Amino acid sequence: MTSALSVPTDWVRVRAPGKVNLSLRAAAPGPDGYHPLVTVFQAVSVYEDVVATAADDITVSMTGTGDQIVPTDSSNLAVRAAQLLASRAGISDGVHLHIDKRVPVAGGMAGGSADAAAALVATDELWGTGASREDLLDLGRQLGADVPFALMGHTAVGTGRGDMLTPAMVVGEFHWALAFAEHGLSTPRVFSALDDLRGDEVPESDPDSDIELMQALRTGDPHALGEALHNDLQPAALHLLPDLGRTVQTARDAGALGVVVCGSGPTVAALGRNRAHAQVVAASLTLAGVARQVVTATGPVPGARLLV
Repeated sequence: MTSALSVPTDWVRVRAPGKVNLSLRAAAPGPDGYHPLVTVFQAVSVYEDVVATAADDITVSMTGTGDQIVPTDSSNLAVRAAQLLASRAGISDGVHLHIDKRVPVAGGMAGGSADAAAALVATDELWGTGASREDLLDLGRQLGADVPFALMGHTAVGTGRGDMLTPAMVVGEFHWALAFAEHGLSTPRVFSALDDLRGDEVPESDPDSDIELMQALRTGDPHALGEALHNDLQPAALHLLPDLGRTVQTARDAGALGVVVCGSGPTVAALGRNRAHAQVVAASLTLAGVARQVVTATGPVPGARLLV
């Protein structure tokens, strides 16, 4: 930890974003069972808000999307984040974390990771631990592969398990229609389905695979970005949830520039030409009844940050 401490307060509010994987390429699993990844994350304006209040113990409550199915015991990722920071910093104080959830649970948008990232930033401020950015990123990696990106935000290339990040240059903003499914998907189950579908035919890693995508980001070209969207996990998600194909096709029929399943799914991200067009695509998805909820969002947005 750094020696410069911030001033403790009684409560703080932190906002952290969900993400879309603009590209996700998974190699064959290694000896540890994990699939080495090369992925391009973009943080989008669907948020988790965490309010941290001084308390005797470390506890959590929540409202919003999926609040009845997310655990509120020590297995909750935000609780684990607070416990990890307290242990690292030698803090004996408690905290109550209240999460306002808007990112779908088990939707492939890393809502739990956003909660953990927000909890790290919030408890660092609340307790005045003075953790550096690198400290928080290191703690995030211990909590989960997507937590570092929820801390960083914007757009970044992730390698390893997705937790080793390199910021990507982006011009302008991109506009999305996001279709949330009725039920979530387990990430391990999707990776298992991927292995079953591939068998022994795992594609060779090509370092030039995402050149066109990165160029589209640098030039702010939504048409080129739509054509370059890619997710190795999409066939597995569609295999496990065949009805998801209707959602993808409806977005395409509505004129989306590109459609991709977010991470391990089942959220579907459809790219619009601009804000108004994304709203048109969202309206088509809603009218077709192919999703539990449809929202529009922009990206990139910042990672976990304090709200005044």
